Order: sequence, then C-alpha cells, then structure tokens
Amino acid sequence: MVRDLVIIGGGPGGYVAAIRASQMGAKVTLIEQDKIGGVCLNRGCIPTKSFYKNAELLNSTKKLGDFGIEITDYKFNMEKVQSRKKEVVKKIRSGVEQLMKGYKIEVIKGKASFIDTKTLHVELYEEESIEIKAEKIIIATGSSQPDMPEPGMDSPRVITSDEALELDYVPESMVIYGGGVVAVEFASIFASFGTKVTIIKYRPRLIRSLDEEVSRRLAQFMKRLRVGVEFGVKLKEVKETEGGLRIIADTDNGIKEYECETLLVATGRSPNIKGLNLEAANIEYDEKGIKVNEDFETTAKGVYAIGDVIGGQLLAHVASMEGKVCVERIFGLKSCVNYNAVPSCVFSFPEVAVVGITEEQAKAQEIQYIVGKFLFAANGKAVTMNESDGFIKVIAEKDTHKILGIHIIGPHASDLIHEGALAVQQGLTIEQLEETIHSHPTLSETLWEAVMNAKGEAIHSLPTI
Repeated sequence: MVRDLVIIGGGPGGYVAAIRASQMGAKVTLIEQDKIGGVCLNRGCIPTKSFYKNAELLNSTKKLGDFGIEITDYKFNMEKVQSRKKEVVKKIRSGVEQLMKGYKIEVIKGKASFIDTKTLHVELYEEESIEIKAEKIIIATGSSQPDMPEPGMDSPRVITSDEALELDYVPESMVIYGGGVVAVEFASIFASFGTKVTIIKYRPRLIRSLDEEVSRRLAQFMKRLRVGVEFGVKLKEVKETEGGLRIIADTDNGIKEYECETLLVATGRSPNIKGLNLEAANIEYDEKGIKVNEDFETTAKGVYAIGDVIGGQLLAHVASMEGKVCVERIFGLKSCVNYNAVPSCVFSFPEVAVVGITEEQAKAQEIQYIVGKFLFAANGKAVTMNESDGFIKVIAEKDTHKILGIHIIGPHASDLIHEGALAVQQGLTIEQLEETIHSHPTLSETLWEAVMNAKGEAIHSLPTI
C-alpha cells in the first residue's frame, strides 16, 4: 500500500502537519521514534513552563508580606514539583494522542530512514522493521543539544535541559554555560528554587536576538534574582571534585575557575538529521539543516522538511505554522509563513517577549524610524499587581508610522505580545493602535501608551522638555 503522506517526527511541526493534512482529506501516517509531542511537549516548552509556574509561586510567596499576608513557614518539595510536571505532560500528550485517533492518523512507533525518495525503512521497537512507500514525505525530526568536545563534559554532573527537567532535588549551586533563552529560563527557575546560579558565556550579552536595550535590562533583572552573569568566558575543561565540579575557562583576564555542584550546558541546538540516510534520497543539507524552497520541498521531489531540522527560528510555533503551510502548499493553496512577524517569548522574571525588528536592525537596514516607550511603573494594573518592573518599546517607520517591532520586558509579556504580532503581521500603524480603545485597568494599556509616546502624546508620561 502506498500512503498519501508520511510524516517523520511527531513534534509540534509533525503532528500539526498531520492534522491539517487529514482535514484536507489525506490518508496520513506519522512515524515517531519516542513520544508524540516531541521535545516541546515532553522535554522542552511544557515541562519547563510547569517548573516556571512553581518558581513564579515561590517568588510570589516571598512577596506576600507586601499584600498583608503573613506566612511563618513553608516547605518546597521538589519531588512533588516533578510529580506535577509529569502529570501536566501526560495530560497534554494524551490530548494530542486523542487528536491522532480522532483524525484517523496512523501512528507508527519507530525510527525512519530513506531507501529512496518514496520509500522509508522503519525500525520498529516491538516488531521487525518494515518498509513504507508514500507519495509525499515530510521530515519533521526537530533538533537536539550537540555533544561538547571539551574534556570532562562526559561527567554525570554535566547536564543538558533534558536532565535538568528530571532533577528531583535542588542543586546548591549551578553554572550554566550559554546565554540564550534556555539558559536564561533555567537560571530564572533554579535561582527561584534556591540554587546559587552563575551564567557564563563568551558573547557580550544575553540572548543576542533581543533588542540591545531589552537585553541590558534583562541582565540587570537576572542579577537582582542573584544570578551571576559573566561574559567573555569560554569553557576549556571540566574536572570532577569531591563535592561537584571545577570548571576551567578562558576569560578576557586569563584563566578562571568556577566551583559548582552541577553544570548545565545550554549552548544551542543542532538539526536531527543523523540516521535519516538523506543521501539515499538525494536530499541536500549542511550543518544548519536541510535545504528547502518556498514550498518547504527539499532537493528531492515530493520530499519536504519543516521545523528545527531546516534551521531558521527554532521555535515550536514556527514549526507548527511551517507544518500547516507546507501541507496547504502541497494541496495547492498559496499559504505562507511571515517570518517578520514571529513572536518570541522568554519566561524569565520578568518575562520578555518580542516581535519584528530591533532598533539595531532598523539602523543596519538604514530605516528612518521613531521609538515609543512606556514604563510598567506608570501602569495602574501593574502597580496593583506589585509587578511594575520593565517597559514596552515600539519601533515604527518615521514617515508612514507603520509598526515594525514591539519589545516587551515586564509582567505577562508573553500574553501582551500578540497584539504586537498582529500589528506587525498586518502592517498596522501607530494611529490604528492609538484609535483602538484599551480596557482600563489592564496591562495592555502600556502598549497603547507606548505607541502614543512615539509621537510624544503618551498620557501618563511627563512631557519632555
């Protein structure tokens, strides 16, 4: 039997593509070597946010006195934290599995590799291997943490985010190597749990993709969480000690050593292409991922690729949209992914969320622009919540007032960003947001004030002299 469509990988790219294809009438087979939901659901976004909620509640507990609530003592049970995380993941994964059944998507548990452009070899875990033929194939195998070549990185005390999410105790101290989103989120979480955390990285700022002003403010907030942040540090060697690890690093000021119980490596991810035997299907790829055209078709006709495995923005929601658009283009629709309007969130304290271009990018592209800002400290709802740190920054084209980018560091930034994403996606102007009534008292008023501030018309800001 020749399947209409076979998808390799059941993460947020693969399973969304499978559902959309089923909606459009295709008979779909999905091959997953581990668990439905991929890294995002099982070892990434969802379990991390479960930990983040625990951290958020701990931080809130420390501030209860500000609200007139007195608690003399409380306990933090990491085993219970793990138990809750597992239940959350299990519940959501079960929901996705029910969707597979509801859409009559055939799910095969095994590892796939190419024999040719229309034939896959699948190693099953409970039976012998099989061959599957398909008219169309989508590769959605995601990405993973690459191995580190430095001496000592094979120590059991050296972990990735996967192992960090399985810890049933709170380490006394942790060094995090890397300064991207994963590093910042885990630093925020474990510092809130009580771990002494130090971030070390070579490049001179946290999360390079952020607007520089936001990145600087984030570093300040991390230090307030008592997270050490050191730049210009390149890990050289790791040695085990009686109670933990000694990290030897090159710095701008020579060799420096760090002592810690655990080292968390968060230096980026690489596309999962190993074992796919892409050469058998004449599929071109490099270290950044599989090469695709605007239809997400690879160099092999009828074979497509989406998500982390093609590089680009390694975000679950990008993979999902690519999966949806890829299927629709296979069926002849002219869907597209607007990579200029992708919202991105960092679950730190406070949260960070961005969409569109940064001020540095505007300068590099020689765009004439204006900037509007507004502080959460001047927002009534933020003050009542006792979460008034941070600001919203709006970047707009000078002549047309078209909104090009929105950058938020502050409470509930991950929720607020989507009005900004809609504005960038639809090419809205400052005036169009300004004319939209925003409910009071809400955090969303900060965006309304920020767009008006771009013209010097913010209501709750003192006039500039």
